[in-house]
Amino acid sequence: MLTFNNTQTTDVIPMPKAFSVLSWNIEHLKGKRPDRLFRIVNTIKFENPDIFALYEVEGKTVYHSLLTELPGYSFHITEGPQTQEILVAVKHKFTAFFSQRVEFKSAYSYLRPGAMLSVRVEGQDYSLMFLHLKSQSTPIGLGIRDVQFASIYKLKRKLDKVAVGNQKANFIVLGDFNTMGMNYSGKKHDIPATAELGRLDQYLHRKSVGMRRLSKTCPNTWSNGSNSRYPAADLDQVLLSKHLKTRLWHNKLPVNEGDLSFKSGQSEVDIRGWVDQASIEEQDKWIEGYSDHCYLYFEITKTKP
Repeated sequence: MLTFNNTQTTDVIPMPKAFSVLSWNIEHLKGKRPDRLFRIVNTIKFENPDIFALYEVEGKTVYHSLLTELPGYSFHITEGPQTQEILVAVKHKFTAFFSQRVEFKSAYSYLRPGAMLSVRVEGQDYSLMFLHLKSQSTPIGLGIRDVQFASIYKLKRKLDKVAVGNQKANFIVLGDFNTMGMNYSGKKHDIPATAELGRLDQYLHRKSVGMRRLSKTCPNTWSNGSNSRYPAADLDQVLLSKHLKTRLWHNKLPVNEGDLSFKSGQSEVDIRGWVDQASIEEQDKWIEGYSDHCYLYFEITKTKP
């Protein structure tokens, strides 16, 4: 497992912010470990995002704790027969509307619906879709994600049609996409995660979709620790309409010199969490104390100065 320089990531060129977003898969948060919930809540307080989403919320105690500890937000949560919910929060200063998009369940009742938040910021309307897609590296898992991605493209076209004037919709899609590829019957037939992401990028760039996947300050967002047989993986993503702009952050560099999967330069989403720990032991401790997923932080900049 790689380790990283434990330095704070700062933006390269400050730009006027429209709003900030934090997205975090918190790994089966049931409220049975108050210490873990306390750390997660304190992290959100420290980051102070305008909008945040937590995935894999399980248990009413979590919801009530967040309501008590974060009084400056309005909270919304998905509902249904699934055990893992998506919780979305937005600061009171924004005019916002929340809805569920059941098409992302893809005919499987126990999958999570999409959690859609529409916000108005200085006269501009933004639609944010929070997703927790199918987690499985089997052919059916890849197929379900493919159907879920198609729902993204379809929804984007619908939003473009109802956008004001000749403008394209301000559309942002983010969350745990579980882009893990497919294992079939030997390496000859496997589809690596990079191929799944490449196909996603190809469809996003179509003129009829007009979206792109944001770059991240390090490639991997998930790790089950140094004792896991699974390597760290690139599972969490942010997609948005091509015309939208974001703040830039310095990429995080690995302690192990010469690793070509990490690049110097700037990216649009800052990955924060176990990747910031300076040793393997500290990474393992963070994963145990918080989550196997890092959280994603980014800022949408104003379209007009």
